[in-house]
Amino acid sequence: MRSFTAIQRFDHTVSTLCLSHRFSAGTAKIARAVSRSGDGPLYLVIGFTAWWLHEAVGLWFLLTGLMAFAIELPIYWVLKRSFRRARPSQLPAFITPSDLYSMPSGHTAAAFLMASLLSTFFPSLTLLVFIWASLIGISRVLLGVHFVSDIVVGAGLGLLCATLAHSITFDLYGITGI
Repeated sequence: MRSFTAIQRFDHTVSTLCLSHRFSAGTAKIARAVSRSGDGPLYLVIGFTAWWLHEAVGLWFLLTGLMAFAIELPIYWVLKRSFRRARPSQLPAFITPSDLYSMPSGHTAAAFLMASLLSTFFPSLTLLVFIWASLIGISRVLLGVHFVSDIVVGAGLGLLCATLAHSITFDLYGITGI
């Protein structure tokens, strides 16, 4: 329990540092735009665009992405309801979250899931997509709706689900690699 208390203390310290300086409102405008790039509809656009531009590889990317989100979303909701961790409340939030709980960060899970799949199917994008996914996670802290540990757990969830979906999809269709 002491390690959990230390994590909570660290989370609150980082949130306070991020949200209590005079640049918070300006930073929040940028963070809001970055965070919105991690909203769900963009992932469908990416999937169908990949399919349209790169027929065979794009189709496998799209199917693996659908499988990954089918795995990730139920796990995300179970974890969210199990942890029931309250969102940061000691400082103002710059957006209104869609639910009461913060652990894990769904935006971060989805972003890292997508970054993992994009880097697998389109390796030249690896650095760009993982920077983008990391910025989405950071934006959620800067907006005051998540703690750092929520981001870490969300990133892990996304990576795990992408890896699992990749394995299942490729085994299901007998593909040895892209």
